[in-house]
Amino acid sequence: MKAERTAARLAKQISAFSKEHGGAEGQVAYIGERGARIVLVGEDGGWGDLVAPSVAVAEKAVEKAGITVHESFDGEFASKVTTGRYEWTRMAGIQVGGPKNG
Repeated sequence: MKAERTAARLAKQISAFSKEHGGAEGQVAYIGERGARIVLVGEDGGWGDLVAPSVAVAEKAVEKAGITVHESFDGEFASKVTTGRYEWTRMAGIQVGGPKNG
């Protein structure tokens, strides 16, 4: 029962993200003992993620939210992400050719 409530809560958050970003697509990734990460990419290029206690709960949440789910985070799906100075800095993008500080 707890898994159902958790999936419903996550689905509500996914739907809110989708509404805020003009639609959304996602990808579920197993992250070990912590469970699964749901990566969300909005139609406007905005992105975010949520953590679910298991892959099963994450999959139920994206199903309830009704978003398109991708097998992996690459190709056309990944290219929808819009990154700015903050994201490059946060991801240590300077080492891979991102914007320079200053």
